[in-house]
Order: sequence, then structure tokens, then C-alpha cells
Amino acid sequence: MIDYRFVPSPCFVLEETRLRHNLEILDYVQKKSGAKIICALKGFSMWSTFPIVAEYLPGATASSLNEALLAKNEMKKEVHVFAPLYEDQEMDQIISIADHISFNSFSQWQHFKNKIIKSKVSPGIRVNPESSTVETDLYNPCGRFSRLGVTQKEFKPELLEGLEGFHFHALCEQNVDALESVLEAFEKKFGAWIPQMKWVNFGGGHHITRKDYEVEKLIQLIVSFKKRYPGIDVILEPGEAVGWQTGELVATVGDLVYNELDIAILNISVSAHMPDCLEMPYRPMVRGSGLAQEKKFTYKLTGNTCLAGDVIGDYSFDEPLKVGDQIIFEDMIHYTMVKTTFFNGVRHPDIGIWTKENQFKLVRHFTYEQFRDKL
Repeated sequence: MIDYRFVPSPCFVLEETRLRHNLEILDYVQKKSGAKIICALKGFSMWSTFPIVAEYLPGATASSLNEALLAKNEMKKEVHVFAPLYEDQEMDQIISIADHISFNSFSQWQHFKNKIIKSKVSPGIRVNPESSTVETDLYNPCGRFSRLGVTQKEFKPELLEGLEGFHFHALCEQNVDALESVLEAFEKKFGAWIPQMKWVNFGGGHHITRKDYEVEKLIQLIVSFKKRYPGIDVILEPGEAVGWQTGELVATVGDLVYNELDIAILNISVSAHMPDCLEMPYRPMVRGSGLAQEKKFTYKLTGNTCLAGDVIGDYSFDEPLKVGDQIIFEDMIHYTMVKTTFFNGVRHPDIGIWTKENQFKLVRHFTYEQFRDKL
């Protein structure tokens, strides 16, 4: 268990034993189902942990050349790539790195086909099963007017020559029942062409390491699919399932002000360091807190940028907050970390690991030069 007395503030801190616990669950699914589970870097790209991840998973999936380079250089295992758009000047380098490449459209496939068929890369096409139970439009890849994947209406079987895989993605932090529904739609619309493929990528959003996830049902679903389509490799690419509940964002109360209610200004920013809380939106959990007025002392927790809306929310505590008090935001390692920015030039949180030997290891401290280089 992390001893937060030894963790600097602000800091994203991951606990190694919790990460390994998640990876053991994912590896169990791999071994029982015969599927490959790879790490989606868009959800978890803390590359200082890649040597640990590589002990359990066969590779990573990237959404850009930079992510592909990170996977190749730091994880040193399989590299799968999907992007809505590939650029001519980057494709040669992507081909030199990737093991699998999924294309978002037949036009992109046709544009790069001659390069791909001369390489070692296994190409695939992303399809849109037009079935999803994701409630937040921002995160729904199968919503109305989605640009992601080829719909049944736009599908062109005559252009499948040379393609070796199908890729679909329709989930967002969901249980296996959501996958079951999407898989049924995928097979109904594209099943006739699955036997001519080598692999099918079920995408991400599988919340496999969450406590209530039906792991055994997922295994059965994959095994059943592989029986229906013998010889087809199944790939899953969750990001949040790798980093789920593995660590926190440690912050500090920097000042207390009053304007009709008590306001705590922290040394972190929801806008710069937790933008997914604004996007989703969702209310991050704070250790030891309650809802507004639930406990004796209620505060509006706010960030340290000059953005008026840099507000995290209202939280209550058993004791009054003081300047210097530590505030611990739960489950901030997946998705939150990868979206941080240098907005306002505010100090970026350190990144650290609480090792299995119960020691804090600082792996990254950000500097002015890094802020400048982004501009």
C-alpha cells in the first residue's frame, strides 16, 4: 500500500502490485480463451511500466506514429496501429514499425495498398457494426454520423483482396454483455467475409479488470467465436483495463478562500491535468470525502489555472481543510494521464511508481524546457 508521506505533490503515482494484479487477470483471459490482449496506448501509455506490461501482454496498439514509436522502442513487442487518417510522409515509418495496420476506410486502404502488400505488415479494415450502448456521445464510436469504420451500406467486398483482418470498436468501460450485443451485430453484417480473414480485432472498452466484470463469460464468448470461425485470431485492445484503479493523483491544498461558500484552491488543475473529468463529464472520487453537505465541512475544490471554470466539484469532509492538506484523487492513471496538458504553464504533476518493495520511485519530473518545447 502506498505511503503518501513519501510521495511529492502534485504527482501521479502508480502502485506496481495493483498493476500486476490487473495484468494477471488479462493474462488469465488470454490463456483460457486463446485471444491476444494488447495494451491500447491511448488509454494507458505510462512507458516506465512497459517492461512490467511486456511480461504479461504480447504488445500494444497505437493511434499515431508517435505512439507506434513508443510501443516499439519501450515495450519492444508487437505493434498494432489504427488511425482515422494516415499521412503519406509518415506511412513508410509506420510500416517499418507495425505488425498490424487497420485502415478506417477503403479509400485509405486503396491509397496505401501497394506499399502494404510489399511489406511484412498484416492489414485490416475497420468496420462499424452500428450497434453500441455507450451513453456519452463523445465516446461513442458507433454513434450517428460516426467517421470511425465502414458501415454495412458503404462496405465494398470487391476491395477486400489483400486485407487480412477486421477491426471493430464500440465499447467504453463496459461489461461483457455490451460486447455480446455488438458482436452479434458485427457477425450479422460482416460475418460472411470473416472466414477469409486471419484475425478479428474486438477493439477496446472492455472493463475486464473491474470487480463486477464477467470474466468467465468473456472467455466463453471468445471461445465460441473461435469455434464458429476456426483459425481466426482474436485480439482485444483495452487501455483502461490495464491501468484501472492502479494509482492516484496526489494534490495539496494551496489556499482557502470564501465567496458565499468555502473554496479550496489546489496545486493541480482539472483543465490541465484531469481534462477527461470535463469531457465525460464525471466527478472524480476524493479519498475520505463525501458529497456536498454529506459530511460536516463542505468545500468547492478548484484548480490553479486562471480559467474560471477550472472547478472539480463540491466535496465534504469530516474535518475542516487546512493549507498543506493532502488531497488524493482516486483512479487517475488510465486516460487521465494521457490527456494532460501544459495549459497556463502550471507545474505538471510528477510521475512515480510505488514499487513492490514499498518504495517510491520518481520516474518523471517535468521542466520549463518541456513546457516551452510543446509551444
